[in-house]
Amino acid sequence: MTPQTTDVPSQRATSATGAPVAGAGPEGVPPHEDPARQDLSTASTGELVQRLSTQLSELVRRELELARAELTAKGKRAGAGAGLAGAGGVVALFGVGALITAAIAGLATVLSVWLSALIIGVVLLLVAGVLALAGRSQLRHAAPPVPEQAVHGVQEDVATVKGAVHR
Repeated sequence: MTPQTTDVPSQRATSATGAPVAGAGPEGVPPHEDPARQDLSTASTGELVQRLSTQLSELVRRELELARAELTAKGKRAGAGAGLAGAGGVVALFGVGALITAAIAGLATVLSVWLSALIIGVVLLLVAGVLALAGRSQLRHAAPPVPEQAVHGVQEDVATVKGAVHR
């Protein structure tokens, strides 16, 4: 992913034209101009290990900062998307209400208004009851919320280890 697609500033070194500098250090200094790299041939093993440790911890810290910034940007975008989806759901609910009202009004051309509202209400309650029963059935099949296959596999592993220990 590029910084443009994630809204996260890049921590990579770039030249004056914006192109990445190959082999550039964390500050964007090319390797042939970095004085710390020039004395590597004279450094002791202890100094090299210390530099490696320092650079590695700096690299991890910067990568964590980049990940945190990227996740923050993605979280904001996800929050906005969830808000828009919720608003769409509310508007859809109003649309369903308008369609129900239209069904009542359409049936009222043949029957009285109270009778058409009663018929539509009973039909809606029947649909709600069927959906509730289907949901209840699905919930019963999901319970208990225990990964049964994983538990069975662990129990088999424990039995195998116990059998090997007793031999």
